[in-house]
Amino acid sequence: MDPELMKALTEKMKDVTFTMGEIQGILFPATTCEIWDQIYNFQAREDDILISTFPKAGTTWMQEIVDLIILNGDVERSMRAPCFVKVPFIEINVKPIPSGVEAANAMESPRLLKTHLPIQLVPPSFWEKNVKVIYFARNAKDCMVSFFHFQRMNKVLPDPGTWNEYFSTFLSGNIAWGSWFDHVIGWWKAKNKHQILYLFYEDMKEDPKREIRKISKFLGKNLTEEALNTICHHTLFDTMKENPMANFSVLPSFIFDQSISPFMRKGKVGDWKNHFLVAQNIIFDEVYKKKMEGSGLHFRTEL
Repeated sequence: MDPELMKALTEKMKDVTFTMGEIQGILFPATTCEIWDQIYNFQAREDDILISTFPKAGTTWMQEIVDLIILNGDVERSMRAPCFVKVPFIEINVKPIPSGVEAANAMESPRLLKTHLPIQLVPPSFWEKNVKVIYFARNAKDCMVSFFHFQRMNKVLPDPGTWNEYFSTFLSGNIAWGSWFDHVIGWWKAKNKHQILYLFYEDMKEDPKREIRKISKFLGKNLTEEALNTICHHTLFDTMKENPMANFSVLPSFIFDQSISPFMRKGKVGDWKNHFLVAQNIIFDEVYKKKMEGSGLHFRTEL
């Protein structure tokens, strides 16, 4: 990040208190709500690629994978800037950093973009331009654990409280970007109406090369075996954890305090077992069954 921008950021934000607001009953940072008209009226381009996820579903992982696919596995070029600069986050707005809309508008085509928006709030221009979208979904239990730790260290979002408190908050959907259930089901129902490739975190963990081939085919890219192997290696969790362009270590601690919890924490399937009490698991499974019934959507919570 530019040193002058970092200095300005430090001065302007060290005493800032972030608050939350609502769009159509869904919680967002208040700064996002302030520019909602700009976000919703964002103008997509036909050659855009949009990565959509519920928060903490492997977004950064997918950004790095897709960026490398576009670059035919050129790791050096992929290290040109931090992931949050390479891939504008459409609905983010944290001044004095340019908003996601501003960053995207200033970017040359083809653009790789990111959103956590539920399907009903996605800017209509993405559908009008028939943009290719990659939706990356992760099981709710691991998402909950990861989001809990993320909210502990992310100063832009509310303090999550205790794990027991957050468990209830997450299940109720009263969290930033709304209900996990509504999010994954909404995108699942839309996958055949638009150019949406719906992928699962657990499948990517199980066989990354297989899933990366799916993405390459979807994007019309024919990668060599060497490029595939390079992408697989460079996007391993342990590799990314040490990559300053992917691990958010360039952000100051008053935004992401990684002494509380690292941004790249575990990246595993099944870490929820280290957090869920037996009673919580029973409660969760009951709610899950009711919410997911008839959706045709199935997640694995362990490998």
